[in-house]
Amino acid sequence: MLSSLTIKNFALIEDIKLPLQDKFTVITGETGSGKSILLGALSLLLGNRVDKSTVRDPEKKCIVEGVFEVDAYNLQAFFNEEDLDYESQTFIRREILPSGKSRAFINDTPVNLQQLKALGQQLIDIHSQHETLSVTSAVYQLQVIDTLAKNQEEIQKYQEALAAYQETHTALETLKEEQAVAKKTYDYHSFLLEELKAASLKPSLLADLEERYKQLTNVEELKENLSGASYHLQQEEIGAMSSLLLAKQKLQSLVKFGNQYEQLHQRVASSLVDLEDVVVELDRLSEAIEDNPTELTSVSEQLEKIYALQQKHQVNSVEELIEIQTDLTQKVSLTENANEQLATLEEQLKTLKDKALAIAEKLHKNREKTAVKLAKQIESLLKQIGMPNAQLDISITKTENLLSNGITQVDWLLAANKGVGFGSIKKSASGGELSRITLAVKRILAFYSNMPTIIFDEIDTGVSGEVAQKMGDIMKEMSSKMQVISITHLPQIAAKGNWHLKVYKQTNVNKTQTHLKVLSTDERVEELAEMLGGKSKTASAIAHAKTLLE
Repeated sequence: MLSSLTIKNFALIEDIKLPLQDKFTVITGETGSGKSILLGALSLLLGNRVDKSTVRDPEKKCIVEGVFEVDAYNLQAFFNEEDLDYESQTFIRREILPSGKSRAFINDTPVNLQQLKALGQQLIDIHSQHETLSVTSAVYQLQVIDTLAKNQEEIQKYQEALAAYQETHTALETLKEEQAVAKKTYDYHSFLLEELKAASLKPSLLADLEERYKQLTNVEELKENLSGASYHLQQEEIGAMSSLLLAKQKLQSLVKFGNQYEQLHQRVASSLVDLEDVVVELDRLSEAIEDNPTELTSVSEQLEKIYALQQKHQVNSVEELIEIQTDLTQKVSLTENANEQLATLEEQLKTLKDKALAIAEKLHKNREKTAVKLAKQIESLLKQIGMPNAQLDISITKTENLLSNGITQVDWLLAANKGVGFGSIKKSASGGELSRITLAVKRILAFYSNMPTIIFDEIDTGVSGEVAQKMGDIMKEMSSKMQVISITHLPQIAAKGNWHLKVYKQTNVNKTQTHLKVLSTDERVEELAEMLGGKSKTASAIAHAKTLLE
């Protein structure tokens, strides 16, 4: 629950601290005194965006701080998930600096607005005047039914199944689009692919072919030089091999004189062996070389083909041609395997849709059962607050489409009086009737949810007299389960509060300020009398006020 609210430098408020208690608190004050300012300040704590024009003195910092008792509301998991310090007495603070920058803190830890909203939604339900229309919204109507039916877990399962279905549906549509494009270019891509395949591309191919081409076009030069090298190595008198052989023999005679001479002899002997191998290789290569016009033609054609492919695809290497071949293979495969891929995705889509529909059917049945009970509960409460003949019919129908929360469409139909047909509350309910229906819904929800605090901002609009008194009784009853705060203009409701706060405005020569006061019993009598009879506060008004408080 909200135990205190401190507001500094906000609108007409310079510096006030609003003490709050559990059970039922009423806030009264003349029109324009600043009651709505309290809600505006509180909305900052719940993550609403800042309007710099609401800062009273732009040269000073604006601060709004709320203290919440949260021990009874199982919020430890939220604090852990958000990496925040959990305190049973939690402080939420919002600051607006003179620069216009806004900062937010939970237990002195800086947080963003998303975190602030997430926590605020679990602490306070603010029902402002315009939100009475929420009850006419199909989305809100379905949320109420789901809360009572305890459908949250099933809705989570359904939404996960729906997300998987939508993801697969998107993938299927994308595949269809890709295949439609691929089909148009299939023949051309197939031709290009076959052309590249025919070239038998591999990374070293171009270098190998260019080297072989040089060899085939220089046969005579190769043969002449290989033979010449072999001849000069083997020439009997001055050839390298003859010279090495003589050197080996000379060194052989020196071996007996020490290890160093033995090593020299071995090195020359090894060189002679290597040279003999070179001669053998030279002779082998020379004998192998011969004119081969057929191979030269083949190599030349292969080179021309690769050069042409490089020019055609505007690349400079075989590696790039191989990348293009891989890409073309994928594109051609997409078309060739189209039917198989489509069939697989379509089967997956059907399975996922069936799963989502099964969960949606379960949700729909739960909603049908709950809607009947809810309608009776609302009718019963409406009878207590001045609509004795009201009948509510909650229409539950199926849609063929998978919606965000299932396949259920809902409409609340009201027959406010005898002899009057049912009509959608969006069109047929008056402002006062909507206020009473909203209060009835909030009263029912209060016993199903674990919300710490609910604030009603003039939910009594459009009612008076005995009806107002009955509405006060319902809010009083709600306060046994949660903290209830009601901003009201009606004395019948104000008299029901366990605590009574008055908002008032004071003006002097230089400025106007909003103040707040906790009323004693005598002061409550005075305030109620003024609400009943105006500033004059007649004896009858005072007597009536005392009667209301009794």
